[in-house]
Amino acid sequence: MRAAVLDDFDSDWHGDALATIIGLSQAHQTFTSDDLRKEVRPAPHCNMYGAAFLAAKSAGYIEPVGYATSNNITRRHGVLRTWRRRINKGVAAA
Repeated sequence: MRAAVLDDFDSDWHGDALATIIGLSQAHQTFTSDDLRKEVRPAPHCNMYGAAFLAAKSAGYIEPVGYATSNNITRRHGVLRTWRRRINKGVAAA
């Protein structure tokens, strides 16, 4: 039996979200999934936002730096992770 999130997986959305996360990391000192939600079309499944951030972290693009409260009404002021661009030692920041 497959998980419902796998049935709804949209590789185009995932790629767009990953590219947007990279763009957010270059444009802002810190950012959250609320920022991503403002920039991309709605995800096919609500868990896909977290999967996109995990993919960006695993690829070494971003790193967690703290927490914030969501401004998204559907999240009801839930806690969010804050992220920033990861700067690798020995690599100049762009």
